[in-house]
Amino acid sequence: MKLSVAQKLLDLNREFYSRFGDSFSATRRRLQPGVKKILETIREDDSVLDLGCGNGLFLRELHERGHKAPLLGADFSLPLLRDAESTPGVGFQELDLTKLSAFSDQLLVAGRWSLVTAFATLHHIPSNEIRLDILKAVKNLLKPDGRFILSNWQFLSSEKLRARIQPWSRVGLSDDDVDEGDYLLDWRSGGEGLRYARQFSAGELLGLAEQVGMRVEASFLSDGENGRLGLYQVWL
Repeated sequence: MKLSVAQKLLDLNREFYSRFGDSFSATRRRLQPGVKKILETIREDDSVLDLGCGNGLFLRELHERGHKAPLLGADFSLPLLRDAESTPGVGFQELDLTKLSAFSDQLLVAGRWSLVTAFATLHHIPSNEIRLDILKAVKNLLKPDGRFILSNWQFLSSEKLRARIQPWSRVGLSDDDVDEGDYLLDWRSGGEGLRYARQFSAGELLGLAEQVGMRVEASFLSDGENGRLGLYQVWL
């Protein structure tokens, strides 16, 4: 994918989460089943950095459980961060994840992290080159025995969500401009919007992990009516 196309898709998503951040946050008031499953594996002395933290619901739950180690969330959407910052005892920071490698030192407030999470985040990052740059930075943020836990939207598993796929011509692109597995989806709450998302397979994620020198310890499907709308993985 050309850098100019990737930048256009990043700008599209940035505009979406700026314009629809409040209405999006209103639809994210409960943790997904897969995230709840992950919560049970986190020790109270694990320091946690949540990339793409959104409205901070995951970190809020950890705090309310009496978590004793540092908790920090990072996101580029100011509307979502405003919602997140109502959580006491948790730090939040504005950050464009595509610049993670350049600004990762700002996130080492507690040294390296026991756990880095990225729920429903990586699938909004276009270009394999940009994704690898982010994932290399994630590895450098982790302690030697740290874990990276991510989830990715499996929207093709839902007939309802497949119906939201739009032609690339709506944003001045063609199928040849993007990579196989890239999609444009519409949003229908509080107005009509468009955003970029990628459908990852478990095998593709395994390949990304290997390219940054990590390995997949666990992988499972969860969420949605069919229990297959989220692909979760734990990397070491």
